[in-house]
Amino acid sequence: MLDTGPPDTEIVATLRALGAATLGESGGHAMRARIRPAWAGATVCGPAFCARNTPGDNLAIHVAVADAPAGSVIVASVGDVPELGYWGEVLTTAAQARGIVGLVIDGGVRDTDALRSHEFGVFATTIALLGATKREPGEVGGAVTVGDVVVQSNDWIVGDADGVTVVRAGDVESVLRAGRARAEKETAMFAALRAGQTTIDLLSLDTSPIRRTNLRQLPGSRTAK
Repeated sequence: MLDTGPPDTEIVATLRALGAATLGESGGHAMRARIRPAWAGATVCGPAFCARNTPGDNLAIHVAVADAPAGSVIVASVGDVPELGYWGEVLTTAAQARGIVGLVIDGGVRDTDALRSHEFGVFATTIALLGATKREPGEVGGAVTVGDVVVQSNDWIVGDADGVTVVRAGDVESVLRAGRARAEKETAMFAALRAGQTTIDLLSLDTSPIRRTNLRQLPGSRTAK
C-alpha cells in the first residue's frame, strides 16, 4: 500500500548525509551512470512516486504531479523515446507547489536554467528541446524501471553529484546501518592515509599482478636510492 504520510525527516537527513555512492555500496541499488544531474549541484532525497509513460508522451507525469504525496520524488520511465523534454519549468512549478521534491527520469528534460533557479533536484539522461504529447495511456503509483533499476513507489531515492541510488522501502534500516558502518570505516581510513599509510596497506591489496619498472630511478619512490 502506498504511504501517503510525510517522509520521515530523520531518514531523509541520514540518507542525504551518507550520499548515493555510500548507499550504493551498502545494499542500495545504483542506477546506471546515464542518470545524472540536470544541473550542477542538484540533489534529491525522498520516497518514490512512479510514473510509467507511453514513449513520447508525458500525460502520466502530469497525473503523478497531481497525485503524489508531499515529499515525493517523481520517478518516470519513458520507454525508447528518451530525447524529448518530458519535464520543464511548468511541471517544476506545479510540483513545488504540491511539495514534491524532485524528479528522476530515464529521458530528457528542458528549461535547465529555470530548474536551477527553482533549486529543484532533477536527474535525467539528456537535455532536449522538443516537448512530449499529453494524451497516451500510462500508470502512476506502481513500479517502473529507470536507470536499469526496478523502482517501486515508496522506495527511497537518493541523488547527488555521484548519481542516483534506490533503497528498497523494506531495506532502509539495514542499508542505513551498513552505510553508517561504511562511513565510519572510511573516516578511519582517511586518518590513516594522512598519517602515511597507503591504500595497498589498508586494503590488503595483492600487488603481484603489477609490474614495477625503473622504480629505483624515480625520486620519492620506496625503492629509490
